[in-house]
Amino acid sequence: MGLLWLVTLIWAFSFSLIGEFLSGRVDPYLAVSSRMLLALLLFLPWLLKSTSSKTQAMALAAIGAIQLGLMYLLLYHSFLYLSVAEVLLFTILTPAYISILDYFWRYRKLHLRWLGPALLAILGALVIRYQNLSADFWWGLLLIQAANLCFAFGQVAYRQLDLGSTGSQRYNFGWFFVGATLISLLATALFADWNKMPTTTLDYGILVWLGLVASGLGYWLWNAGARQVNANQLAVMNNVLIPAGLVVNFVFWQQNVNWWTLSAGSVLILISLLWASRSDKTTLDEQQK
Repeated sequence: MGLLWLVTLIWAFSFSLIGEFLSGRVDPYLAVSSRMLLALLLFLPWLLKSTSSKTQAMALAAIGAIQLGLMYLLLYHSFLYLSVAEVLLFTILTPAYISILDYFWRYRKLHLRWLGPALLAILGALVIRYQNLSADFWWGLLLIQAANLCFAFGQVAYRQLDLGSTGSQRYNFGWFFVGATLISLLATALFADWNKMPTTTLDYGILVWLGLVASGLGYWLWNAGARQVNANQLAVMNNVLIPAGLVVNFVFWQQNVNWWTLSAGSVLILISLLWASRSDKTTLDEQQK
């Protein structure tokens, strides 16, 4: 859990930087592809020493292409149909997808009881993020759910690979960014607005942080941490970022926060995390009977 909490703090701060300084100024496709390239460069020295098989390298590249490359492509297209608030609202369903995919992947059947912590985490996030919806949001909703599925699939699939310790995973994790970089570069070539290039030293500095720390270090440690917890803990942690991001926005940039909804939703997410922590192997075996 320690790795997931660490990355949550990194991402909460990073999302605030995007919202305060890059959003609307730097094209999102250019920002994502630059992040993936920098993350790939970070892991390149270890990747050159990689001894992974072709099968494992292709699996990692495919996971990266889906979890990040395709996810970002779908996410940014959803902004054509949704407001920022609606996008944030619809991303809260990711925990359910993680729990369903992980349980079905291992046991080839589903138990609704296994979804309990994930559904409670969704409820907590809904309390925090609920906004009135626009009349024509269905296409955006479908795009966001496809993006959620991509992100959930990548986390669950990474849990299934035989990669060794967290430290040893760094030698192979570069393949993850090979796949993510290829898809993000293709999306940039097709959809980027080249008039929205980064222009200031601050823009470039934030992109370096996002590429090397939030993306490179962040996704490595997040996926490594995903292998050290049960699926429901991982599912719930996907929504912990929501209250964490709001608190960071308040502390650093004095953004308005509804403390009643934030507190109520955070309590629900905390309860769901405690519930998920009890979903150990014994609980799973009982649910299989």
